[in-house]
Amino acid sequence: MTKKTSTGITRRGLLGAFAATAITAAPTYSNAAGFLRGAGDIRRIGMHSGRTGERLQTIYWIEGEYIAEAVREINMHMRDWRTGEAVQMDLRTIDIMSAAQNLMETDEPYLLLSGYRSPQTNNMLRNSNRGVARNSLHMRGQAADLRLTSRTTTQMANAALACRAGGVGRYASSNFVHMDCGAVRSWRR
Repeated sequence: MTKKTSTGITRRGLLGAFAATAITAAPTYSNAAGFLRGAGDIRRIGMHSGRTGERLQTIYWIEGEYIAEAVREINMHMRDWRTGEAVQMDLRTIDIMSAAQNLMETDEPYLLLSGYRSPQTNNMLRNSNRGVARNSLHMRGQAADLRLTSRTTTQMANAALACRAGGVGRYASSNFVHMDCGAVRSWRR
């Protein structure tokens, strides 16, 4: 009997997805299929914040179970640094970030530019930057703006797009990629 996870994917399917992410030096991600491609039986995430100086490196999911303490640490790390307010981040976004990081075969932690944004912070940013959405998914804890020094924005965006699980925005001139768990879509600025 094959055990199913809460997402309906079998353990064997997850193991196969994990094994299939052994990508060569110049990955194209063209064979990535499905939301959990690259996530594996153990999901980890690494981030650091240039604003707070905090670093996070954690395993947050093992064999179908989220680890509550690790998720709390992620929520706190991804808080609105301006207000100190933290929310429950949507775990689908964290899964996309983790899978993309795994697909890129890098241990480099993401530089977190923006995770959760309070409505006040979002409005302030909106007043100074026309690229900030009025109803940003950041305000729901469903988005992150990320940077890696070892990968280009194109490589990051391609890895996130390979997950086919949410929105991916490539901001090449600002050197970051937006990942969210909203509707599947992509854009460039």
